Amino acid sequence: MAKGTAMHVVVGRAHPEDYPLILAVQKMAFMSEAALYGDPDLPPVVQTLDRMIEECRCKVVLKAEVGGDIVGSVRAAQDNGGVCRIGRLVVLPPWQGRGVGTALMKAIEAEFPAAEKFAIFTGHKSAGTIRLYKKLGYVETGHEPMTELVTHVCMEKPGRA
Repeated sequence: MAKGTAMHVVVGRAHPEDYPLILAVQKMAFMSEAALYGDPDLPPVVQTLDRMIEECRCKVVLKAEVGGDIVGSVRAAQDNGGVCRIGRLVVLPPWQGRGVGTALMKAIEAEFPAAEKFAIFTGHKSAGTIRLYKKLGYVETGHEPMTELVTHVCMEKPGRA
C-alpha cells in the first residue's frame, strides 16, 4: 500500500494484554528517532515492560489497529489542573503518514472532554511530528533541554472545556 493510501484504522482502548505488542511497536517507532538524535538510549527505546505497565496504570492507553494488527498507540492522563498530558504517540514506520497518528490524537483528545488544555512534547529534530501536532491545532510553548542531544519542543492547544 502506497504512503498516503487510505485504509480502515480502528482505534480503541488498549488492555494490559496488548502492552507487550504496544511496547514492541513503540521501540520500532522510536528507532528512527534514536538514529536521528544519535542517542540509542532514548527513554521510549529502552523502556521495559514492567515500567510501561506501571506508567499505564494511571493513563488511558489507546491502540490503532489495521486488519487486526496493532500499528500504533498513544497514552494520556489529565492532571488535577485540567491539563491532559499526551505521550508516547507511536506508529509503526510502514504506517506513518497514513492518518494513523491523526486518528490516535483525535481519539485520545476525545477521551478527555473536560480538559482545559492538551499538552504534548516531541524532540526538536522531529519535523514531521511537529508538523502533525501543528496541523492538529497545537502551538509551541517552549523548549526544554532533556540531554546533550535532545531538546523537547513543548506544545499545547486549548481543550473543549
